Amino acid sequence: MKLIMAVIKPFKLDEVRSALTEIGVQGLTVSEVKGFGRQKGQTEIYRGAEYEVHFLPKVKIEVVIPADLTEQVVEAIQKTAHTGKIGDGKIFVCDVSRAVRIRTGESDAEAL
Repeated sequence: MKLIMAVIKPFKLDEVRSALTEIGVQGLTVSEVKGFGRQKGQTEIYRGAEYEVHFLPKVKIEVVIPADLTEQVVEAIQKTAHTGKIGDGKIFVCDVSRAVRIRTGESDAEAL
């Protein structure tokens, strides 16, 4: 099993969710997060005053999948979250050694 974490621009969330659903992902977790990468934030103007925003709003998607779906999921996220502009985000892939469904006690692949 693999844990895929993706940090993307918020307006891309619906597209990414649809793409993942189409390839068979049955559930995912979404968190609103803030952060910065190479762009180091951005400068904005509010009521004529210029100020810097150091942490930009992002969305973090987490999904645990069978290992054989890894490349499909990564590719789907990469294609749908891509805008070609700085700040598109990152995708992280981690191994998951165990999963347990609390309600039924099912474990590992059955718990997904």
